[in-house]
Amino acid sequence: MSISHATFNHALRIPLAAEVHSRPSLRLNGPETLTHLAVYARHEDDAEAHQLASQNQLLAGLCQHFGVASPHPEARYFFHDFGSFRLQWESHTEFSTYTFAEQRAHPVAAEHAFDQAPLRHIPDEWLLGLEGKVMAATHVSLQQVSASLTEMRHVFAGNLLVGCDSQNFAKVWTDFAIAPDGFGRVVIQDLGMQYQQAGRLVQRVLEIETYRMMALLGLPQAQQAAPVLNGIEAELARLSAGMSDAGDGVSDALAGIPDAPDDERELLHKITVLAARMEKLALENSYRFAASKAYYRLVQARIEELRETRIPGVPTIREFMDRRLAPAMNTCESTERRQQALSERIGRSNDLLRTRVGIVQEQQNRRILESLNARAAQQLRLQQAVEGLSVVAISYYSIGLIAYAGKAMKAFGVPLNPDLLTGAAMPVMLAMVWLGLRRMHHHVSR
Repeated sequence: MSISHATFNHALRIPLAAEVHSRPSLRLNGPETLTHLAVYARHEDDAEAHQLASQNQLLAGLCQHFGVASPHPEARYFFHDFGSFRLQWESHTEFSTYTFAEQRAHPVAAEHAFDQAPLRHIPDEWLLGLEGKVMAATHVSLQQVSASLTEMRHVFAGNLLVGCDSQNFAKVWTDFAIAPDGFGRVVIQDLGMQYQQAGRLVQRVLEIETYRMMALLGLPQAQQAAPVLNGIEAELARLSAGMSDAGDGVSDALAGIPDAPDDERELLHKITVLAARMEKLALENSYRFAASKAYYRLVQARIEELRETRIPGVPTIREFMDRRLAPAMNTCESTERRQQALSERIGRSNDLLRTRVGIVQEQQNRRILESLNARAAQQLRLQQAVEGLSVVAISYYSIGLIAYAGKAMKAFGVPLNPDLLTGAAMPVMLAMVWLGLRRMHHHVSR
């Protein structure tokens, strides 16, 4: 009996095993010209499934134009050779990338490296659909001819040139600037790269550019958050000063002034509103700052993989990023730390103020209880006085009844003096009434 090996597999084994092979690099053999587009697709109100669908629709439109079957709606990677160019598409969390590659028949001089880009094969209608979404757009020229530093400066129109020697197999040149045509430019000189080395090197360089731009998305939010944080800090300082001044109000409240806690309650309301503003700002920026931090780590990892060697007179890519990108990331990080510190300070002030209001309320409750105890004691004394009067009144009426009974007995001929009977019964009756009331009082108390 034969049993399929699939019956032994975990449901996710095959997809997870395929994941590490799902994004291979392009196979490039110079001379090649590439155009790389990073299309931003994330919107705060859209679910991830809707974002993936919109990316796939854009790719499906391009495939439909060329009469090619589009990938599965849930696909995250696509490659196809369209004849005049090759396309590699990748879907990421916030963006998708389109890398168009075209192999040239003959090597060209460095100054003509970007005269013809593979994007010329793409219909204008499809490119118009990218309006307002492109985060990175870069032309790459993979050459097998050497060029001098002077020629490279001419290619990049005299801009600050950045370059490196990667593992002695290739030289990378760029300026990380946007040319007049709206694209960045990268020149890679092949000095003897082996199988798939060129594709991996191009992929790393393009990822550095893409992740650099995605990481910088956090900078505008950090800059916008700065004046808001300044206002919140100023408001917190004012409320803290008010808390210090309100200490006299707490003393007045403890001394018995009933309106003293009103200032404390007003301060508590204001600091609660301030805490809500701080939380709203932190929620708005938390995802962007975390994403920028992750993208920056990817940039650093890709630069590390280049294994750069300095070209004399030219700053390396790491030096450029340390000088230009690192300050922006430090701004985002410092803003994030500032938000966290400010939230903690507001929380401590809120707790302190709540404690002070609680102490005032406890003191007020204590005074109320003391007042109730005093009233209860007063009522007890009044009750005791009333009980004494009750003994006299009950005894008076009881002795009166005894006197009437003695007079009636004398009228019937009983040899009895009513006055003596009344006088003798008076202390006995007083004692009996007093003992009876005391016993009833103890019974009720129990």
